[in-house]
Amino acid sequence: MRAYWAHGTSSSHSFAVFASLSSAAVTCIHGDAAMQQRSSSAGPTLPSLLFVLVIAGISAGFSIRASAQTPPPASSAERYVLGPNDRIRLKVYGEPDITGEYEIDNGGQVSIPLAGLIKAAGATTRQLEKAIASALAKGIVRDPRVNVEIAQYRPYYILGEVKKSGEYPYRNGLTVMDAIASAGGFTYRANENKVYLRRAGAGAEETHPLDAPVPVYPGDNIRVPERYF
Repeated sequence: MRAYWAHGTSSSHSFAVFASLSSAAVTCIHGDAAMQQRSSSAGPTLPSLLFVLVIAGISAGFSIRASAQTPPPASSAERYVLGPNDRIRLKVYGEPDITGEYEIDNGGQVSIPLAGLIKAAGATTRQLEKAIASALAKGIVRDPRVNVEIAQYRPYYILGEVKKSGEYPYRNGLTVMDAIASAGGFTYRANENKVYLRRAGAGAEETHPLDAPVPVYPGDNIRVPERYF
């Protein structure tokens, strides 16, 4: 509400400035008509330049406000980097024996009939499609048409001062507070002001205050610390 009010106040102020400067510009234009006629061949006059600058400033202000209210685009599953324990849905057109769901193992590979072990960890679904198609084309499948989707993201983990620590299924838009709620909430010993978060693939924990939403991603480890008196 505070951000919106600030934008609204800024727009009202801009209109007031615009009206005041426009009035001044019009007065100058009428008062100096003769001067403008004499100097028209030399280029734009000061009042006309002032008017153009005011219009440009107001337009820029509206553009900034509009962009601030535009929500960021949702992240695409096609840009997601696959990892161990992610589950993919594979479709190979005309090959029902290959089509199905497969899980990426702890070594980062996925075993596909007629294609063998394919490196999946570190790849996007589009990159994995190309790798599977290339492997199938070397065998008995001619001109394979492959589609790969994410069937299920790898889980996240939460431990420490929550009532039900453990492994939980990931869902889009998950935050630390959502994860804590899924784990039964804080214990009475919990420090409710911060958490320690280790991202998937990272070697160290990061400290995050809980005064703002903290996003959780597949494979993350969340640790809720104990409160010290």
